Amino acid sequence: MVKLAQNRYGKSRVRLLKVTRHEGHHHVDEWTVEVLLQGDFISAHVEGDNSKILPTDTMKNTVYYMAHRSSATSMEQFAEELIDFLLSRNPQVLAAEVTVHSALWKHMKVDGSLHPTAFIRGSDEQQTTHVVRHQPGGFQVTSGLSNLVIMKTAKSGFEDYIVDELTTLKPTSDRIFATACTATWKYIHAAPLHYNQLRERARETMLHTFAGHESKSVQQTLYAMGEAVLEAVTEISEITLTMPNKHALLVDLDRFGMKNNNEIFVPTDEPHGTIQATLVRM
Repeated sequence: MVKLAQNRYGKSRVRLLKVTRHEGHHHVDEWTVEVLLQGDFISAHVEGDNSKILPTDTMKNTVYYMAHRSSATSMEQFAEELIDFLLSRNPQVLAAEVTVHSALWKHMKVDGSLHPTAFIRGSDEQQTTHVVRHQPGGFQVTSGLSNLVIMKTAKSGFEDYIVDELTTLKPTSDRIFATACTATWKYIHAAPLHYNQLRERARETMLHTFAGHESKSVQQTLYAMGEAVLEAVTEISEITLTMPNKHALLVDLDRFGMKNNNEIFVPTDEPHGTIQATLVRM
């Protein structure tokens, strides 16, 4: 006897570039959108009956349609609008979820001033959100960022760890601390939330903490960053941070008759340490 335990389907990697034309300047959003639906689709799987299936191509078109008519000022609000639209027209759908990744475009600086209609991609950092709504029910919003590449050249060390016969790492009180941080946080949803302001506050809090923290380990700094976010943004109920330790290896210059005073390093991406933790509000 076989039973369909769970299922969902949708459209992934829907690319969207939206230009909002204000008087005197433009604003751009570049989003990659995924739409997934859960619901009464047993007949499609078991019998090949597609009468309850909304084509994934229609989902793609819905993303563009809603982007054109949307007045949302954040990708979280856009995801909520998109979910509400899909649920209102498809009673066979029990839950809809939308994930959005946003690239960071900034106005280009030309002759000392920000150009109103020219933009530059400063990094590979992406802003993220994942929004779910079960019918009936409210929104569950998880937002964050990925590939936030940060580094500090002071206030970082690693000492007093376990040493056994396989340990070759040398303790240090002065090392390079580099990482590509991924953070996700869950909102205590009580509309309306000013998502863009909350995201900026969380991000700036993480950067401020990272820069100033006297780090004895990646674990300690990660905890300090998460703790600071929960203290600064009361609308967030929990936060998960993943911080790979991007090693910078001190180059041996003794063979050249030179002293390397923590100045010349070889940056390495792999293998790297991976540190992850979730902090929750008590």
